Amino acid sequence: MADSLVSCDTFVALPPATNRGFIVFGKNSDRPQGEVQEVLHFPAATHEAGSKVQCTYIEIDQAASTHAVVLSRPAWMWGAEMGANEHGLCVGNEAVWTRLQSDDDKTEKLLGMDLVRLALERAATAREGCEVITALLAAHGQGGACSDTDTSLVYHNSFLLADRAEAWVLETAGHLWAAKRITAGVANISNCLTIDTEMDLQHPDLQSEAKSRGLWDGSGEFSFKKVFAMDGEWKGCSRLTEGRKLMEKLAADGKFDVESMLTVLRDEPSGICRPYDDAFHTAASQVSVLPPADSARPACHWFTGTPDPQRSVFKPFVFVDGARVSPHIQSPEIENDPAKTVPRFQRPVDRAHRLYRLHAAALRARPERHDEVRVLEQRCVPELDQFLEQYTADKAGELCDLFKDCIESELQFYK
Repeated sequence: MADSLVSCDTFVALPPATNRGFIVFGKNSDRPQGEVQEVLHFPAATHEAGSKVQCTYIEIDQAASTHAVVLSRPAWMWGAEMGANEHGLCVGNEAVWTRLQSDDDKTEKLLGMDLVRLALERAATAREGCEVITALLAAHGQGGACSDTDTSLVYHNSFLLADRAEAWVLETAGHLWAAKRITAGVANISNCLTIDTEMDLQHPDLQSEAKSRGLWDGSGEFSFKKVFAMDGEWKGCSRLTEGRKLMEKLAADGKFDVESMLTVLRDEPSGICRPYDDAFHTAASQVSVLPPADSARPACHWFTGTPDPQRSVFKPFVFVDGARVSPHIQSPEIENDPAKTVPRFQRPVDRAHRLYRLHAAALRARPERHDEVRVLEQRCVPELDQFLEQYTADKAGELCDLFKDCIESELQFYK
């Protein structure tokens, strides 16, 4: 399964692989072709006691307060493939297939993408994010179709969470889970379990349930991936291996940065970057640069909102009061949206936002335009880095429309 299926990859680089004490997070979201991904910003909010929140399929208790978030999400669902919050927490998820797969996974519960958004809204650190996800997993479980056009796309989830100080890998098999802390170097996850015997946190009944299900005889060290991965898949998948090699190569001089992560996400030979015309293409991408916790410099989050990072432009977003995204990267509201009514999955819906439409048209008719528009990104990366390095609170107003203005500039190239 792991090598035959193409899906997402998530990466993180920490000191000493990076310079200036930065942590760099990156993710490609590979999804069925034609599924539109939008970028949305939700401000921090407080909620009335006893209130509920409607996730993709089920309603759960709302938190007393939620953090400001920026999300890249498939437009048909409530959750998100990836995103960040105002505290510098970034989260992405991966599809994994385990020995606990069952027909019950088709039951509509929380999607892995719902758990990504809920962690970002409710946690300030990567460790807290693990606690949010595992508590919700225990309370509600994971399940339901992960596509609005293919009801057979059902999976368990792994997560990579990064904040300004550290990262965590959290992997699940049904309601069971294990987590590993990452404090240095590079790490990545793909569509296979990666946690072996080194677990910093685990489900309290992990080993006893493995025994009772006949998955582990109790001898030797307990390996999460060897016990729960599909037969042979604990050895990993090619994109995991190739992604790690590429990360290590780019980090060898201790200067891994935003441009290094862009190189990783745009790597086609490894399969990390799926071209726009692939049946399961890279639908959207994110790169985040997280300065140390004691730095006055704000975190910066770059999103494409369009397919194929080789042919897309990363636009920067910074959390400041009054920050705005663009309506041109938000899907239109659809009356009687079938993703919000019953029965589901019975008719296609065009959720394309304006940027998606013009980007797709240029790919078909004027592909050279994408090389031209990439110049905007190449100029923006060093200029913004210099600005943020000298950032003071009185300059926040200059960042409110940063993401929005970059989209406006990109649209001009496609007209």
